[in-house]
Order: sequence, then C-alpha cells, then structure tokens
Amino acid sequence: MTIEQVIDEYGDYLLRVAYVYVKNQSTAEDIVQDVLIRYYQRSDQFREESSLKTYLVKMTVNRSHDFLRSWAHKRILLKERIKGKHTSKTPEGYMIEYENSQTVLTALLSMKLIYREVLVLYYYEEYSTVEIADILCCPEATVRTRLQRARVLLKEKILEQEGNLHGFD
Repeated sequence: MTIEQVIDEYGDYLLRVAYVYVKNQSTAEDIVQDVLIRYYQRSDQFREESSLKTYLVKMTVNRSHDFLRSWAHKRILLKERIKGKHTSKTPEGYMIEYENSQTVLTALLSMKLIYREVLVLYYYEEYSTVEIADILCCPEATVRTRLQRARVLLKEKILEQEGNLHGFD
C-alpha cells in the first residue's frame, strides 16, 4: 500500500482520533502528519501482527499522549488561561465550533482522557475491548472498568448540560 493510499484511507480517521485527545485541530493535524511520516519512514518495521488501521491508531494515541505530557502543551494551556481563548474564523474553525456545540461531543471532551479514549475507541471507532487493551497497553479488565465508569460519567454530564440549557441549575 502506498503512502497516498494510507493517507486517503486512514487520514481523516486518524485526525478524529487525535482531535479527541488534544482538542485542537491544528495540533491534531500535526500529530497525524508526524504519525504518517514515521510510518512512511519505517513501514518496513510494520510486522502485520495487527491491522494497519490498529497500528496507525496506536501510533496516533501514543503521539497524542506524548503531546499532552509535553512542555509545549502545558505552555499553550498557560497562555490560554492568561490571555483567554480565541477562535480563528476559518472554515475548519466554524466546523469545530459546530461540533463543540453538540451536547454529546461537549460532554465527551470534558471528560478525563482515560474515559474519553475508551468511549471513542469503543463506540466511534468500534474496537473491541481486547483491541482497545492492546492499543492502550493495559489489561482488558481495566478497559471494561473504564468503559463502565465512562458511560456513567457521560450520562451525568449530558443530563447536567441539558439541565443548564433549559435553565435548571
């Protein structure tokens, strides 16, 4: 499979995965670009022990985790707190604003990463708990526990948001 085929087939999917982690379109694009470049440079190291999609998702998740632990990310958060958030009015910016306005997505993004990632991988990406355990490098029982807790938290957040929308605090 050529790199163009990989980009066409998995690029948008990987971008959505990265965005769920970093909550920033341009950062997610940078992460996916880095993942695809690394895959291209080291495609001979892919041992086909799992599907290419799983391999690329695992690389994207790991790269997203690296970014969230980085000083660059912490510096961006500090700047946003000092200056306040501003949005660019690009077509992508409007799309992100629209997606963020949706109740489920807003609730999902407000959750802790360990819960957000299992929900996205299980429901949006349709991975099994065994595959998620492999991607996250943790026991399957941990994935099932996180998934159960995440469902409860998501329900609470959605009910809380709906109450706020209708003037019930």
